[in-house]
Amino acid sequence: MTVAVAPPSPSPGRRRLLRGAAAGLALAVLGGGAALLGAGREESAAVTVTETGGTMRLPWPKDGQAGVAVTGLGVLGTSGEQKPVPIASVTKVMTAYVVLRDRPLRQGESGPRVTVDQRASDESHSLHESTVRISAGQELTQRQLLELLLLPSGNNAARLLARWHSGTEEAFVAKMNRAAKELGMSRTTYTGPSGLEASTRSTAADQLRLAEAVMRDEVFRSIVATREVTVGGGTGTVVNTNKLLGTSGVVGVKTGSSTPAGGALMWAAETGDGHGGGLILGVVLHQKANTTPAAGLQEAFDSSERLITAARRELREARAVRRA
Repeated sequence: MTVAVAPPSPSPGRRRLLRGAAAGLALAVLGGGAALLGAGREESAAVTVTETGGTMRLPWPKDGQAGVAVTGLGVLGTSGEQKPVPIASVTKVMTAYVVLRDRPLRQGESGPRVTVDQRASDESHSLHESTVRISAGQELTQRQLLELLLLPSGNNAARLLARWHSGTEEAFVAKMNRAAKELGMSRTTYTGPSGLEASTRSTAADQLRLAEAVMRDEVFRSIVATREVTVGGGTGTVVNTNKLLGTSGVVGVKTGSSTPAGGALMWAAETGDGHGGGLILGVVLHQKANTTPAAGLQEAFDSSERLITAARRELREARAVRRA
């Protein structure tokens, strides 16, 4: 799915602005990792590159909140009031982060086997939340459980991982909150490992910090870049809920949706400038909250795709100026 970004033809003043943005960002890149700071609440609000005075524009969502960063450079900007809001299944990124931090896997490793308990099996049949089909006594590897957590967004897989990791869900949630504090996520509170609870709240700026940390893990990156995976024992094939995966350079990360949260998406995209390495990271939260989860998630996809397209374009222009 591709959403076209069709801004009006630039005036001479707008052309100068774009050249200034590219030049400013290029100088920031040459400066070796200077932080890029800015904010906006309107569509196409300007972002100031503080090191050089240059500006660039990103098509921020009209509602909710968002943030965009580039690995190795810093935050390009945020939009909306950065107040804690429900984040739904984006919560599962922290669940995976804590599991992989404490019980790391190498690429190609499956990890220890986990036996599905009766509770996780019973929860497979819930009609009120996102779950995956697993059966009591079924043995799944740590990696398989992470796949069931992150691709089809299984709430029962999240809770099973929490119990396996820490003995109780409550003990695991305490570790989630400690991890958030260590990452500087000062406006984040986790109350469960799945995101089902509307009391789990965060901001786009905080979730950007988590995105940067978790995308350093090779196993996590490989899982969220997977379109589908087949798990034995009756679970079958599960599909990634991220419809942007594989479009516009997107290589992950995680969807979320509920009535109170609206649509939410943490995403990572390759810069597309042919140089490899860095990633553009983004978080969009609280899209069409209090409507339907489907409407909110679609809005999160649409607004994210506009941001990704614009950010990749601006970075390509900056690289071109740098090479010139």
